[in-house]
Amino acid sequence: MTRTVGIYVFDNVEVLDFAGPYEVFTCATRVAAKLTPDAAAPFRVRTIGAGPARGPLRARAGLELRPEAVFADAGPIDVLIIPGGVVGAELARPEVISWIAGMARDCELVASVCTGALLLAEAGLLDGQEATTHWEDQAELQAGWPQVRVRGDRRWIDNGRIVTSGGIAAGIDMSLHLVSRLASPALASATARQMEYP
Repeated sequence: MTRTVGIYVFDNVEVLDFAGPYEVFTCATRVAAKLTPDAAAPFRVRTIGAGPARGPLRARAGLELRPEAVFADAGPIDVLIIPGGVVGAELARPEVISWIAGMARDCELVASVCTGALLLAEAGLLDGQEATTHWEDQAELQAGWPQVRVRGDRRWIDNGRIVTSGGIAAGIDMSLHLVSRLASPALASATARQMEYP
């Protein structure tokens, strides 16, 4: 079974927040092709912008991005990744919050990196759950969404259908965990070795 991984990208997204998971899932697919050449690819990864056009976006450090799809033509997604960065503008866009909440109803799981957790919280996906985010943003998450049980002692937290991680490199840890969970521990280990990631 090939799972489609959709990674939401937006203006001021943190580069490694989206690129880390992108690399993990695409690398896992390359490694899987070597280990089991006749098997279906475990993952298909695509970036998704809000739209309506697929025009260029600017990541937090100025990197220009062009999403592969927009909300209107994103198609089915099995795993939705919401990265962080400067998310104030995204929190103020009802269409973004509504899309995340709607996709969460149909996805196998939704995961966040860093301040992406604030978007999940605004969409109501973290109510009553343990969650984490970047250490600098944990107080904001707790103050803004007191119904979330914020944990500062974990790099990632897996609640089943909702998974959150701390900032930047913690998103790579979380993504390798998801490869292990969705494909196999052996593939996750081989992927980390291929990436020279401890």
